Amino acid sequence: MRRTKLAAIGAFVAAAAMLLVAGAPAQAQDSIKIGWAISKTGPFAAGAGVTTLPNYQVWVKDVNDAGGINVGGKKLKIEVIEYDDRSNSEEMIKAVERLATQDKVDFILPPWSTGMNLAAAPIFNKLGYPQLAVTANTNQALELTKRWPNLTFWLGLPSEIVDGIVETFAKLEKDGKINKKIAMIAVGDQFGIELSTATRAGLKKAGFDLVYDKSYPFGTQDMQPVLKDAQAANPDVLLAFSYPPDTFAITDTSKVLGFNPKVFFVGVGTAFPMYKGKFAAGAEGIMGIGGSDASLPGIKWYIQHHKEIIGREPDRWASPITYASLQVLQQAIERVGKVDRAAVIKEINTGSFDTIIGKVKLENGLNKNIWAVGQWQGADFFGVAPISKQGAKPVVAKPAW
Repeated sequence: MRRTKLAAIGAFVAAAAMLLVAGAPAQAQDSIKIGWAISKTGPFAAGAGVTTLPNYQVWVKDVNDAGGINVGGKKLKIEVIEYDDRSNSEEMIKAVERLATQDKVDFILPPWSTGMNLAAAPIFNKLGYPQLAVTANTNQALELTKRWPNLTFWLGLPSEIVDGIVETFAKLEKDGKINKKIAMIAVGDQFGIELSTATRAGLKKAGFDLVYDKSYPFGTQDMQPVLKDAQAANPDVLLAFSYPPDTFAITDTSKVLGFNPKVFFVGVGTAFPMYKGKFAAGAEGIMGIGGSDASLPGIKWYIQHHKEIIGREPDRWASPITYASLQVLQQAIERVGKVDRAAVIKEINTGSFDTIIGKVKLENGLNKNIWAVGQWQGADFFGVAPISKQGAKPVVAKPAW
């Protein structure tokens, strides 16, 4: 009998405790935890350190200086948790899992590069986080955004970039500025393979003669062998799909060799301010992927603002788009009014947003407000293609070295 009474009392106490817990107000959220795994060391550190990490830092400062992100009428400051993925996809995936399962961050910002973002996509989707894959460029984008609606791409498809390249070269050839002979070199990873494959087909369709076509291993430091062979083919155009270290090395080596094609097009890193800083007048007329419209008030403000905070200007391609993607994330969170990742993903995919690059409205998870080709003209890397895009500058002739 005594045991029965004790059991009844225990059950009553437990039930009362549960009612007290259920009736207690939920603990108010005081901040938004945002994490990222980024390449601070290793071969990807140069690109990540120019395009991605500084923009994360500028945006976080801007948000916190303004009091935070407005979530349901309450401003929540951003609390950052970050890891160095050491330019290693396995390390990056482990860090993303740690951010979600151990650190329990509210949102995770993406890594740098096509390969890292594609490696991250399955885990971002599994964990239910929006992935703003700004620095990824793949023709699989439409297939991937259908499979994983949390995933969005911001720099355009390789096919769109290739269309801009072919359009630019075709106009120059039609105007008698270049002949049909093109030499193409590409870094032997997913970025280089996808872009060179698409370009090969585009140039052939447009009637160009690919007189030299060579890939080189990722991490190659001596560019002389491929450039000597390209020079021997006597092209009017050198087209390189390269990463920042290669972009600088290709330019340096071409100057040493006296390789002076009429069109000099290099890859990632061309739009970096340090490229203009290093080559000075030698950068004039050099083309590369991307670009921006320097006449836009948002771009003018952003360049100066970035310089004031980071101490140097941003690149003129993916940097402003990275910052714009974060503006989209913030606006989506504020519209949803709570930390609801599924609802934020839906808003990112369906909403229309005002950003420094202008109006952004994704189509099937893709940002269509892009530049395919840019060119150094004076102090800015201007968008020149698509030729019909508002703000496109006419191409200028590249002086000899």
